[in-house]
Amino acid sequence: MVSHRAFLGWPVLRQFTGKDLLGRGPAVRSQQTEQLTPRTVEADRVARSVCPYCAVGCGQKVFVKDEKVIQIEGDPDSPISRGRLCPKGSASKNLVTSDLRETKVKYRRPFGTEWEELDLPTAMEMIADRVVKARNDTWQDIDEDGRKVRRTLGIASLGGATLDNEENYLIKKLFTAMGAIQIENQARI
Repeated sequence: MVSHRAFLGWPVLRQFTGKDLLGRGPAVRSQQTEQLTPRTVEADRVARSVCPYCAVGCGQKVFVKDEKVIQIEGDPDSPISRGRLCPKGSASKNLVTSDLRETKVKYRRPFGTEWEELDLPTAMEMIADRVVKARNDTWQDIDEDGRKVRRTLGIASLGGATLDNEENYLIKKLFTAMGAIQIENQARI
C-alpha cells in the first residue's frame, strides 16, 4: 500500500500541482538526482584538444585528474562543433583509458595460431624489410604503353579513421615517395 505522503511525491503529481507543468525541472528531480555531481567537478585541469577521428576537427575538452583522463566532452567554444561530438568522438576517452587497449606489438607468424609479443625495433625492421622487398619486386619504370611511370603496385596505404589530417598528410608523402599510387584514408568517415 502506498502512503499518502509517498503518493504526493510522485513526479507526475509534482508536475501537475507545481509550477513545472512541462516536467522539465524540479518536478522530475528526485532526492538521489539532487545529490549527484558531475564527474568533471573533480578534474585538476581541463585541456582543450581536437577529436582524432576524422577531418572535421571537432573541439574537445579533456578533463584530467592526477594526470589521468577522467572525461572527454565536446567543447562549446569550438566554432566547428559548438560542443557536439559524434558517437566516435564521444567515446574517444577509450582511446587512452580502455583496459582492452593494446600497448604492445603483437605478431602472428604465417600459418601460426598464436600471437607473440615483439619488441618495437624488431617489428619496425620486419616491416621495413617487407616494404622494401615488395617495392623492389613490383617496381615499374615504364608501363605497357612505353610511358615513364616510376611506380609500384605492390604496396598501398589505407589510413585509419583515427588518424588526423597531419598524420594522413605525412603518410601520403611517405607512400608517394616510395612510388605507391594506391593511397587512401578514412578521415572523412
